[in-house]
Amino acid sequence: MAMRNPYSGLNQYKQNKVMMASPQELTLMLYDGAIKFVNQALLFMEQKNVQKTHETIRRASDIIIELNSTLNMDYEISKGLRPIYDFLLEKLTQANMKKDKAILEEILPLFTELRDTWKQAMELAKKK
Repeated sequence: MAMRNPYSGLNQYKQNKVMMASPQELTLMLYDGAIKFVNQALLFMEQKNVQKTHETIRRASDIIIELNSTLNMDYEISKGLRPIYDFLLEKLTQANMKKDKAILEEILPLFTELRDTWKQAMELAKKK
């Protein structure tokens, strides 16, 4: 008798949430994901789990690469975000190579600020 995956419902819910999300909501989810992965990397560093640290930093890096690659350079805001994303990616790479907690702690507030600013912009856009 095959065992039922207890997380299949949750995975289906997450998949549906992504499929139904607007581009703005997807961007917010990406910021949330990057914050989650940086926090996980900090935890794994404390636990001296090199492999998990590497994996979570790579996942945060992949999110930044995705955000950077989808910028529409016709908008002035995109021209401001590109160097920020490049900076974050460079810092994530350094943190991963050196397994340096201080670098992650330095950039985590920037991730949070980007997410919070994006969320505020979404709320303002809904009011218009």
